[in-house]
Amino acid sequence: MARRTSASTAPAATAVVPRVPLQRERVLRAAIDLADERGLGALTMRRLAEALGVEAMTLYYHVANKEDLLAGMVDLVVAEMELPTPMPDWRGAIRRAAVSQHDVLVRHPWAASQMLSGGVRDSRLRYMDALLGSLRAAGFSAEMTHHAYHALDSHVMGFTLWQVGIDRGLSQLPGTIDDFLARLDQDALPSLAEHIEQHLRPEVDGVSEFDFGLGLLLDGLERLRLRELEDGSAAG
Repeated sequence: MARRTSASTAPAATAVVPRVPLQRERVLRAAIDLADERGLGALTMRRLAEALGVEAMTLYYHVANKEDLLAGMVDLVVAEMELPTPMPDWRGAIRRAAVSQHDVLVRHPWAASQMLSGGVRDSRLRYMDALLGSLRAAGFSAEMTHHAYHALDSHVMGFTLWQVGIDRGLSQLPGTIDDFLARLDQDALPSLAEHIEQHLRPEVDGVSEFDFGLGLLLDGLERLRLRELEDGSAAG
């Protein structure tokens, strides 16, 4: 009788994809991505767990609660910002830092409001100290540094909140800005119509509205700085 041969019935080997271990920073990065894409209101522990492919309770090994999650997210966002450093070109250093802060906050539209309402974190304190130190090193008095800091911070944070709000509002308009302008009574509101037309133009001379306001601030602060230095020399 012929010997029967048996074919191998072992399953073919499949590649095993290593599972990336869950760590606090990975949780925070995923939360930032979710907030950037869908808004902070859409960020829940359940949705975050789904995005990471884990059970919701697993997240609590890495973040204590929702407040801890939000605080950690803000820390990572602030870490993306360039800190001002004391140097002879104080205007250039502070301008780069302000533009960096603005760009980061526009990239993460939820972050500016969270920074203002979520308490003062160590990361934010370090940024504040660096800006204050750069102003003092540039020759501003303690009093003028106080005013300069608040003027700069108000411009960056205030303009960012305005821009984020405007962008959100425009995205919800039925139709385009051109449609809105076509419906506007331009005879009754000629100045507003002209202003809206400016919004439709590209940046004038490569200067954005944010840069324009920042330039005015820095020009004014330089005049005040020189006046303080002159008054100090005269008094000495």
